[in-house]
Amino acid sequence: METERFIGIDLAWAHGGARAKPNETGVAAVDRSGTVLECGWTRGIEETKSWLARTAVGGSALAFVDAPLVVDNPAGQRPCEREVGQRYGRWKVSANSTNQNSPRLAGVLLREGLQESGWVYDDGRDGPPTGGMVMSECYPYTTLVGASEFGYDQERPTYKRRPVRVPTTRWRAVRAAECDRLIARMAGLATADPPLLLASHPVSRRLLDEPSPQRAADYKHREDLIDALLCAWTAALWSRHGPARCQVLGADSPVPPGRAATIIAPARPEQRRGSGA
Repeated sequence: METERFIGIDLAWAHGGARAKPNETGVAAVDRSGTVLECGWTRGIEETKSWLARTAVGGSALAFVDAPLVVDNPAGQRPCEREVGQRYGRWKVSANSTNQNSPRLAGVLLREGLQESGWVYDDGRDGPPTGGMVMSECYPYTTLVGASEFGYDQERPTYKRRPVRVPTTRWRAVRAAECDRLIARMAGLATADPPLLLASHPVSRRLLDEPSPQRAADYKHREDLIDALLCAWTAALWSRHGPARCQVLGADSPVPPGRAATIIAPARPEQRRGSGA
């Protein structure tokens, strides 16, 4: 059975503590033709699981999650996160450190909950899955600089963090304009292999029809959806092309196959180990 649905979840937020409610989570699902079947936002682990139960129908779905799913290191940084900086640092892409003392472990909770309902975590070391309900970890920044379709040949887009060269007073306008340029490049995926058709769903179509807002909360709302769509497309890319277009960061883990903390990342030849990058 071939994977029929590719799901993206932007879940890199803290869980618990004094916050009255969890941050929004961007969610998206596309099919093999690139049609956006569902997309929007959820809040909290349970709401995200419920969305998945409604969306991942048919017994064949691959979910890529932008959040640490396996965290077994008591301190420091996971090897897969260290490899992000080693392989993609030239493009100004690195990863935050995650360990068992980190607050941002919502992805671990999601993985544990989904495994109870029949999902399987896959570290990617045996290649793309061929069916079933499977989840893996990804990182949208590596997609943007690792997939040549986006055209970020020199460095990542500045749609999230303010570069020091941009004054604080100008940052919101600069960020919104950069986000619009990113969306235009995403629209170009309509003719890619695999495709992504932003105009095929009313929610994702608004990314094309409306300029990116400057107000912080409204902008974050949009950014979370963009990252979810990037995760879904990355899942489709992994399923379609496997190791020919992607690499598995953290693949040298000594744990049994299927259980390592890894990040599946699109990669240009110069971003792979031994390239001298």
